[in-house]
Amino acid sequence: MLEKYLEINPEVKDAIENGKPVVALESTIISHGMPYPRNVETALIVEKIIRDNNAIPATIAILNGKLKVGLTKEEIEYLGKTENVIKTSRRDIPFIISRKLDGATTVASTMIISALAGIKVFATGGIGGVHRGATETFDISADLEELANTNVAVICAGAKSILDIGLTLEYLETHGVPVIGYQTEEMPAFYTRKSGFKVDYKVDTPQDIASALKAKWDLGLKGGMVIANPIEEQYQMNYNTITEAIEKALKEADEKGIKGKESTPFLLAKVKEITGGDSLESNIQLVYNNAKLGAKIAVELSKIS
Repeated sequence: MLEKYLEINPEVKDAIENGKPVVALESTIISHGMPYPRNVETALIVEKIIRDNNAIPATIAILNGKLKVGLTKEEIEYLGKTENVIKTSRRDIPFIISRKLDGATTVASTMIISALAGIKVFATGGIGGVHRGATETFDISADLEELANTNVAVICAGAKSILDIGLTLEYLETHGVPVIGYQTEEMPAFYTRKSGFKVDYKVDTPQDIASALKAKWDLGLKGGMVIANPIEEQYQMNYNTITEAIEKALKEADEKGIKGKESTPFLLAKVKEITGGDSLESNIQLVYNNAKLGAKIAVELSKIS
């Protein structure tokens, strides 16, 4: 039945079946994260970084109603150029499939499709979370619920700094999702290495992360793990500059009544505009950094699985 909906690239399929390391990648960053041709260039470099670190990349999307695991170069190009690709979370998947539409996967939907395909490691930019003002709006990303339920490790540069990081961490704690810092005790905040919040555990090697993942899933403790990997120091943005830009962007979003799934793309675009494009450069570099760590974790996990 699953074959009706799921199409796995032969190289990726072979890797999964033979216990080779595979790293899943989302596609929202291609369709909604940055302009063409930078989006396609970035996606292909991310795949190359994963290969250079001895793992197989599997970029995920929904094309013509089919769950695709391991996009070809041509499919990545298509996603990067095509307008009106739908930003797809858990609730959207049945409709994108039944209407044979194109969907770019978020953290939540990439986790779902990764799990269906048998991929355990996923590298992205930053996770969604509890939005600022959520005590009134209840605006909480579906990413967090997916992390509570789906057995996929997510390597990220922390939660996007446009969010309420403290409440995001509280939500993850309530749902039993471990938040670990790779070689750091502080939760990174996407563009910056600091947020003022602590992680649950500091872990210093990919081997230790893989061991913890194996123990978690061997024990039937369902759900993922957030592996927070700080942006490299030379690429991080000035904390005050980015905080000021985010405050301005949030104010404008509120004035324009932008809510729900439209809020994150709007806020990231606005921050990019305010910072003169510096935030985009930081965004790209942190994705590269996460891809590298994701590949290393996948390699270690494949050795012990």
